[in-house]
Amino acid sequence: MIESLPGYISITFILTTFLTVGILFYAVKKTVFDTVPAKILIFLMGFWLLFQAAFALGGTYQVMTAPPRVLLFGVAPALLLIIAFFIFGRENFVERLPLKVLTILHVVRIPVELVLFWLFQQGLEPRVMTFEGSNFDVLSGLTAPLVYFFAFRGGKTNRPLLIVWNIFALLLLFNILIIAILSFPGPMQKLAFDQPNLGVTYFPFIWLPSVIVPTVLFCHLASLWHLLKQKE
Repeated sequence: MIESLPGYISITFILTTFLTVGILFYAVKKTVFDTVPAKILIFLMGFWLLFQAAFALGGTYQVMTAPPRVLLFGVAPALLLIIAFFIFGRENFVERLPLKVLTILHVVRIPVELVLFWLFQQGLEPRVMTFEGSNFDVLSGLTAPLVYFFAFRGGKTNRPLLIVWNIFALLLLFNILIIAILSFPGPMQKLAFDQPNLGVTYFPFIWLPSVIVPTVLFCHLASLWHLLKQKE
């Protein structure tokens, strides 16, 4: 089934992944490029993209286990890295990243939702994981430019607006993550039995749970940490 996908779906998603990583690297280069956490991130990101591609192309993620291999080898290590950055690189890395870049990065969620919808049409994702179902994450992408415009007008930072929006968008992210897990084939599946969540087990879509989602999550957490700590 994956072999018969229209080329524009994979191309759009690959470009979206590179855009996500590119914006994150821009944020790093702008402020914290010379720090140890930044060098670790840059090295690991390249390795991680190749590692996930190799696992997906090799069929590792298509073998259904409990818990799913996508969670074990794709999601969990990325979450551990985020935790490590907050523990060991909080002051010289996380807190110095630019809020403006961390905010505008979320526009990548628009093409992500389009790809999920196209994958649903191809029978690789359930309707419940699209904006026609219970996935409203596209709102985060659509509102990101508006929030960027109103939150940073006049050389000032509208902290209340950014805090509320980041929490709102974070809740939307958690919503689709729960839906995705419950739609995955196996003992944990509670949704979408007729058309389960299979698309993310294939390349390049494995980069959604292993690269894009962790990056989006990190940007929200870094933004909220900065906003809640700073008083200006």
